[in-house]
Amino acid sequence: MPLAAYKLIHTKPRSATMNISKLIERVLNILTAPQTEWPAIAGEATTVPDLYKSYIAIIAVIPAVADFIKGSLIGYGAFGFAVRTPLFSGLVLLAVSYLLWLAMVYVLALIIDALAPTFGGQKNQIQALKTVAYSLAAGWIASIGQLVPWLGLPIILAGSAYSIYLLSLGLPVTMKCPPEKAVGYTAVSVICAILLSAVIIGVGSGFTYTRTGLPLGGAGAGDTATAFDQNTWLGKMEAAGKQMEAAQKSGNADAQGKAAGAMVSAALGGGDQVEALAPDQLKPFVPETLDGLKRADFSAQRNSAMGMQISQAQATYSDGAGRSLHLDISDMGSMKGLASLAGWAGVGNERVTDHGYDKFYKQGGRLVHEQWDNQSGSGEFGVVVGERFSVKVSGSAASIDTLKTAVAGLNLAGLEALKDQGVKKD
Repeated sequence: MPLAAYKLIHTKPRSATMNISKLIERVLNILTAPQTEWPAIAGEATTVPDLYKSYIAIIAVIPAVADFIKGSLIGYGAFGFAVRTPLFSGLVLLAVSYLLWLAMVYVLALIIDALAPTFGGQKNQIQALKTVAYSLAAGWIASIGQLVPWLGLPIILAGSAYSIYLLSLGLPVTMKCPPEKAVGYTAVSVICAILLSAVIIGVGSGFTYTRTGLPLGGAGAGDTATAFDQNTWLGKMEAAGKQMEAAQKSGNADAQGKAAGAMVSAALGGGDQVEALAPDQLKPFVPETLDGLKRADFSAQRNSAMGMQISQAQATYSDGAGRSLHLDISDMGSMKGLASLAGWAGVGNERVTDHGYDKFYKQGGRLVHEQWDNQSGSGEFGVVVGERFSVKVSGSAASIDTLKTAVAGLNLAGLEALKDQGVKKD
């Protein structure tokens, strides 16, 4: 598929490509005035190569470059502990991920086009490609947020949420589906986009590691059933969509904002609206000592954007002689539906290097992540509890078993008991 996207980009266009000033104008219009911009987009005569050359191939650079800067130049970590992708590997991953993003746009457009009749729409590959390309603008631009300390996550969440909102507005215009069916159409399209993104992450990482895999549907065999319910999710999405439609007709900006937030919350919360735990509710789960190390500092915060909330508590433990561990407990709140979806789809990933490994799998009904580097004698072990809370310990240790023991010693059962707190069910 990357080769197909490459051919599309390098096919001679039948009309002049969009210059940068026009591209910027289009992006600003779709972000600030989507109700009027979508009809303009739908009415434009263009071709697949034109769309790639004038718009997609340019703006898709943003997430690829942002990932490279974060991974290879800034690094991931906190409190002085950072892990960076080697520069050469980062450049390879940049090029590969860029081509894969180009491919994803095309594949998702084919899926949206194929689904059109199911939701009362009209098949048209050009219109489907427009829909995907311009809807993704908000999310791709927001990917720059990962370069902003502390504020990165809310920025990225807001961008992703707004992309979903743009998609819901665009489908009735470009694909001619009835407004009352746009919500279901959007929901199914979002599921496909999430799974395609997971594939991109898995395949892309395979170019910098010796082995990679992304089995869908089989990793959770024998585990406890996940709480993800497609019918409930689609039903809540439909209700949120009707609320949004009513708000748009009213012309009330405040009502429209609340309706958009309700739709995003329903989409990412697995059909539920979730209020993340207050920071002080997470503090009891951060012990004074961890693996014999004393707590050196503690912080907790709750962030919200576009109907989504996430709470996080962090602590560093040290012996004062150079050894330290970092504990991170996150309440995914409004994003808990994605954790349920990952468990439902059986998503897994494993990467092996000459000096360590990184794997993500499901065990005992819980999603688990473990990473270890033999050279530095450091790693990370984390679990998702109650399909809502992420708990991980990272730092230097004798082996990965030390980190596993540290996580096992936390009050995971008490945290899991709070999985339904703040969940609003209709």
